[in-house]
Amino acid sequence: MKREHNESDWKRFGKIVPELRERYLEKKNKELLKSLSDAGKTPTEQFWDTFEKMKKEKKILEDCLDGHSRSKQFFYMVSMCSYGMMRKEDLDGFSEELKSSLAEYIKE
Repeated sequence: MKREHNESDWKRFGKIVPELRERYLEKKNKELLKSLSDAGKTPTEQFWDTFEKMKKEKKILEDCLDGHSRSKQFFYMVSMCSYGMMRKEDLDGFSEELKSSLAEYIKE
């Protein structure tokens, strides 16, 4: 299967990455705030539980956002789909070939 896609897919990808990142982090930041204020835990537990969650999110962000290159675009998009950063509706505007290639990775 072809893994490099056309120029318009590459341009679209570059354009939407900041939007995807901000939407994803908005959701995750709310989850982290909830963890920090969990009344069922001590302040120490709140801190360390949240810290562990942040370490996991750091890895996800690195997997999805660090060092984009055209040759690895598909693999970054697979990661974004797998982690829920990229949704089915985010594929609007991409080529049918790319949408078809990514369909199995979309997390619903």
